[in-house]
Amino acid sequence: MDNFSESFEELFQSEETKQVKKISPGEKVTAVVAGISGENVFLDIGSKSEGILEASEVTDDEGNITVAVGDSLDVYFLQAKKSEHVFTTRLGSGSSTAHLEEAWRNHIPVQGYVKAEIKGGFDITLGGNTRAFCPYSQMGLRRVEDAAATYLDTHMNFLISRFEENGRNIVVSARAIEEEERANKKEELRQTLEEGQTVSATITSIRDFGAFADIGGVDGLIPVSQIGWSRVENINDHFSIGQNVNVVVKSIDWEKDRISLSYKETLEDPWDTFKKDFPLGKKCVAAISRLTQFGAFVTLVEGVDGLIHISKLGGGRRINHPREVVETGQQIEVVIESIDDESRRISLAPSDYQAPEDEEAVERQEYKKFIAEKKKPASTETGSLGALLKAKMDEKKK
Repeated sequence: MDNFSESFEELFQSEETKQVKKISPGEKVTAVVAGISGENVFLDIGSKSEGILEASEVTDDEGNITVAVGDSLDVYFLQAKKSEHVFTTRLGSGSSTAHLEEAWRNHIPVQGYVKAEIKGGFDITLGGNTRAFCPYSQMGLRRVEDAAATYLDTHMNFLISRFEENGRNIVVSARAIEEEERANKKEELRQTLEEGQTVSATITSIRDFGAFADIGGVDGLIPVSQIGWSRVENINDHFSIGQNVNVVVKSIDWEKDRISLSYKETLEDPWDTFKKDFPLGKKCVAAISRLTQFGAFVTLVEGVDGLIHISKLGGGRRINHPREVVETGQQIEVVIESIDDESRRISLAPSDYQAPEDEEAVERQEYKKFIAEKKKPASTETGSLGALLKAKMDEKKK
């Protein structure tokens, strides 16, 4: 009997706790869907009173309810009616000016219709007939090329940033909602994102030095060196805005909001193909990809270049620059002389290249010549000047 009394008392206290729990208009709470009936969704908000949400707020374009019993929802408290608490995911059509003021004071999202483009931004209709203004900069986090085509005749969620003159001067922001959502996603990523992970991303911006990609609430940079295994001349040949790609997380710095990504590491490494198909001594015809002061680079497979040193160009005569005998894009037959697997360096020679009979002897001869040149007097003119001064000194002594 005592145990029964204790259990009853605990239950009573629990119910009392629920009953005294209060929430204020505009307060955001997480509720659980307790039931769905007709035009209403019933919510368990952890108090004795039941929460109600209009089913239209969780209905898709085809009229289907998008939530089920047991699902969790983030909702905002609007007002109490008898023993019921009325909630919303955002204020929509039919909202009065008073409700819009309440939304402004309590940071509740409102739904608006983008009616027209005007100077500096867009004319937004709230609650069916209330006008508001949204500047271009507040329509979203990212700037779009054709704002009118993107936003006109669409319904969007906004936060009211200014409410003046009893609702005759209302300014709204869609960007503020996106910033809040982005901050929440960023916090989630901080708990889960690790270096070395392969994640999906969406290209958001292309610059000369690389491409920015959204990896789920945070932008990371794909440097130009991490786009492809071969030299990338034009990033637009590889990416376009809105393109979905897989990337590898290379480094993370949350303090500076810097995340470095790699696209090329999701692609097959061309070095593996090269090693399999190009053994030492193999001859092949390939194109010259670029010229430098010290030689010509030749593309053997996409992403793998070998070098013909300038000393092996010119057909036996000495040249000052490879451009004197070859040009970019030219097809040339080469032979693979050496492969450095660790540094990924390949030494090539033209297939008709003839090495000196005794390269060491030539090098020794060149070295001796260099030493001999250094030992010569700096100038014969210095000696002549010295002799002239000595002769003049001798004349004065006489």
